[in-house]
Amino acid sequence: MSFRVAALYRFTTFADPLTLMRPLSKLCCGLGVKGTLLLAREGINGTIAGRPEAIDQVLDHIRTLPGCETLELKFADAEAMPFHRMKVRIKREIVTLGAGDLDPANNAGTYVEPADWNALIARDDVVVIDTRNAYEAAIGTFAGAIDPQTASFSAFPAWFRSFRQTWDPAAPPPKVAMFCTGGIRCEKSTAFLKSEGVEEVFHLKGGILNYLETTPAEQSLWHGECFVFDERVAVGHGLAPGTHALCRGCRMPVSPGDRASEHYVEGVSCPACHDARDDEARARYAERQKQASRARELGIAHVGAVMPPREP
Repeated sequence: MSFRVAALYRFTTFADPLTLMRPLSKLCCGLGVKGTLLLAREGINGTIAGRPEAIDQVLDHIRTLPGCETLELKFADAEAMPFHRMKVRIKREIVTLGAGDLDPANNAGTYVEPADWNALIARDDVVVIDTRNAYEAAIGTFAGAIDPQTASFSAFPAWFRSFRQTWDPAAPPPKVAMFCTGGIRCEKSTAFLKSEGVEEVFHLKGGILNYLETTPAEQSLWHGECFVFDERVAVGHGLAPGTHALCRGCRMPVSPGDRASEHYVEGVSCPACHDARDDEARARYAERQKQASRARELGIAHVGAVMPPREP
């Protein structure tokens, strides 16, 4: 049996997210859908998986919620259920920036379709910023983009306020174009920049994944691969599987070169985390990997074999 995986989000206004949580959780659990959905006053975000018809029913329900008639959606297929349980949670933010009430539903920047993105970021008066984390940008980004080298999305506001001090106060403020994996982080960060007084702010509609899916490789300004928060690890043009794997020790992407290192042990460590692991931790991870490998040989699920996606 195959499963459909749906990654979704929508910035909108929920007056009382708690009243939406129980019916949504009950529906998902009744249909055998698993994953995580986050509800906040600013909207909904999450990834779920289940039988295609069950996913369709859940999405139909979500579209009845206030302001959710349309959703930002990405689908993928999985041979095995990628999640262990269903969680519907109430959060302060559906993607954590920590910059106060920003209202992305009404005050985000200007969407730019992938077909128009190349022309925008090639302009001399446009500053292009990668809003993702450093480990994501390290394996792929757009030509000429600034990498803030942040460890988490919540570090972006402080970085931007510092970066803005480098702008020439005598010159007209630059236009700013931002991008992220699927659109949610750059949509929220454009609302943050507007709250900081930056007027001309743009973001890539549907994020990098939409660009890679719709832009021919020969016309692309993207270099490398795009890290994704699921078992694919990374994808390339046409959303073809990438060459990176995931270190089960630190959950960082590891390239073919990393995997050739003496410090890479499958399921245990990679060059980035090898020195941070003591013998006890390595033994524990090695046993987990042994159990996961054995489960694959037997064709059964192993609780530690599939790791849930982390929040950015």
